[in-house]
Amino acid sequence: MNRTNLTPRQRVEIAMRGGHADKVPFTVYECMIAQCVAEREVRNRGACIVQRRVPVFKTHRPNVKVTQHVYYEGERRFTRTYYETPVGTVSQLDEAAGFTSWHHEKMFKTPDDYKTLLFMIQDERYEPDYEAFAQAERDFGDDAIFRSSFGLEPLQALISGSMMAMQDFCVQWMDNRDEILKLYDAIVANRRRLYRIVAESPVSHANYGGNVVPEITSPRMFREYYTPHYNEAAEIMHRHGKLIGVHFDDDCKLLAGEIAQTDLDYIEAFTPAPSTDMTLAEARQAWPGKVLWINFPCTAHLLPRDEVAAVTVDLIEQAGTPDGLLIGITDDPPPDRWRDSYRGIMDGCDRHAQEHPELYR
Repeated sequence: MNRTNLTPRQRVEIAMRGGHADKVPFTVYECMIAQCVAEREVRNRGACIVQRRVPVFKTHRPNVKVTQHVYYEGERRFTRTYYETPVGTVSQLDEAAGFTSWHHEKMFKTPDDYKTLLFMIQDERYEPDYEAFAQAERDFGDDAIFRSSFGLEPLQALISGSMMAMQDFCVQWMDNRDEILKLYDAIVANRRRLYRIVAESPVSHANYGGNVVPEITSPRMFREYYTPHYNEAAEIMHRHGKLIGVHFDDDCKLLAGEIAQTDLDYIEAFTPAPSTDMTLAEARQAWPGKVLWINFPCTAHLLPRDEVAAVTVDLIEQAGTPDGLLIGITDDPPPDRWRDSYRGIMDGCDRHAQEHPELYR
């Protein structure tokens, strides 16, 4: 393949397999770049859009009735969602907030809700939805790469998903662990139904959860409740020639050794110091066999364009080689800074390739 005439998607695919193209790829989540002149400019320069919102399967809960009540407090928009089952009803309260939402209330309120949550998990049904994904991929072309997901890891679904607040999980883990583990086992069964569906889909790669917080998840907990599921999914994905990664965007130093022992192909959204407790050089040393698909440090978005470019060059140099390295945007940048910042990141990727042609042959 001619490395000087590549599409944005091809650059990403080469890096995800551990290689390098004519420069380090720059990627942006589809929800973190607005359609405008600046967007057209960075896409023309090779930025690749990461599309995550076209699933390869449909999820049904045939015996759960879902209703919503939307209301406003001034300019603030709230949505109360009710989940009614034969064994009880739970609800959650969310507030719209730009690209994301604030979760003011999760489903779990008291231990009486365990039976309802268990029913909801066990009621989930899945079916492949490959054609919608394939059509979206064809429509968008080589300007984007499409990603699938297995959802959150079974235990992480209870720690940071929609069912429980993190502080409730911590209390319940100590006081009602048997009930927590019933939910966990049910989610494990559901995830196993998805491995083959995702692996046999048109997708090239899929994320398995993420947002793991080391203050909650100890190395021992990670080894017991996370690693086996990564490896089980990875075995099936690899059998079909597909890649698997995890969105590790928090402090990773405490868990670095455990992550290294997994069969994951790539670490996605890793955010280097000073935003977390590991530099990119430390991450490369800790995970030598894994692709690093990093999140550009959030604080650096505030810098002028030329300084953003300098940070980018420094990050690539910390990695030691452009092989298996991608720079992405996986957190919301400041709304008034992303245009200059994205340009600066691409300036840095171009500059490093021009200054070190021997690394890109």
